Amino acid sequence: MEHELHDEILKYWIDNTIDDVHGGFIGSIDHFNNKNVDAPKGSVVNARILWTFSAAYRLTNRPEYRQMAERAFEYLRQYFVDAEYGGIYWELDCTGQPKNTRKQFYAIAFATYGMAEYYRATGDADALKFAISFYEAIEQHSFDVIGDGYIEARTRDWEAMSDYRLSPQDANESKTMNTHLHILEAYTCLYRCWKNDMLEDALLGLINMFINKFINKDYHQNLFFDDDWNLKSDEISFGHDIECSWLLYEAAEVLGDKSIIEKVKTISLNMADGVVRAIDTDFGLMNEEKPSTNHMDTDKHWWPQAEAVIGFFNAYQLSGDEKYLQHSLNSWRFIQKYIKDYKNGEWFWRVTRNGKPYENQEKAGFWKCPYHNSRMCMEIMERIEKLKK
Repeated sequence: MEHELHDEILKYWIDNTIDDVHGGFIGSIDHFNNKNVDAPKGSVVNARILWTFSAAYRLTNRPEYRQMAERAFEYLRQYFVDAEYGGIYWELDCTGQPKNTRKQFYAIAFATYGMAEYYRATGDADALKFAISFYEAIEQHSFDVIGDGYIEARTRDWEAMSDYRLSPQDANESKTMNTHLHILEAYTCLYRCWKNDMLEDALLGLINMFINKFINKDYHQNLFFDDDWNLKSDEISFGHDIECSWLLYEAAEVLGDKSIIEKVKTISLNMADGVVRAIDTDFGLMNEEKPSTNHMDTDKHWWPQAEAVIGFFNAYQLSGDEKYLQHSLNSWRFIQKYIKDYKNGEWFWRVTRNGKPYENQEKAGFWKCPYHNSRMCMEIMERIEKLKK
């Protein structure tokens, strides 16, 4: 994991993604490592780069990681932060001018996550102030005080809008599991360094939303809801299920309530069990299932494989059952065999069921980032160190 983190993933991002023409990071690098310096820049990938290199610096104290984290921090606050209305823009053009000014709370959550981790790594007080301001923006403009939960998106000046979608592939619904999951991880990180009573209440509220609304009787997650919590989709995302299994436990652990921890422990193990049926014969985790049409998306995307390594290792730690450790190791072996790009570096976006990479998808860009795979390495490294003690 140390080799993968330092020599394969982070080195790739240091060597290939710095935008020396316009500043910040290059908006798009294709499958063959062709760079498009004129591509738009996304808030999510910038915030994820900030989180990744901040966490790597905190863990290893390597100066090159701090430099990357500082670059991401400075670019985010100088160009993505909306100085007039607060929050961050969704998208900039290549020169740093606002291109899409909508306030997507998924992105604001990642900005919170990145800023909080940067504060943990460096002690920069401005980063904590930004993280708190983003948290306050989410609570003020996204939280549904009547119906509970968090609304997906607002206009630049926080007015209601009709199109909530993160991407064309998503259902246009006002409350989604995905955004709630990343608000959960952001609040967990912020609570580590800012023990605020209102934040504590919000984090507990999110944990209970997952227990009571998102996680169903089969221990998969319901993905899309309207304002009134009417379920709008039966799709199952196996990557999000295994990711939630450990992020939810992490949130409960950071919160520190023993009764919540025990409740979530049982749920986490059941969620890990629920994902096992989506593990293919080559040990890759298949993408999604839509039971109403009996369709299984058998492609294997990079990020669910990384989350499977952590999620199953977490289940092993919670239970002591070595079947979970074997699943974790098998996921890592699948990554090494099929997901790593040994020719051009980093990881493929996704491969077909027979292991063939999709050559039309990015190596780095609006969604393709170093966050899932770097976090996998760092989580396993830290967990193994704790086990040694």
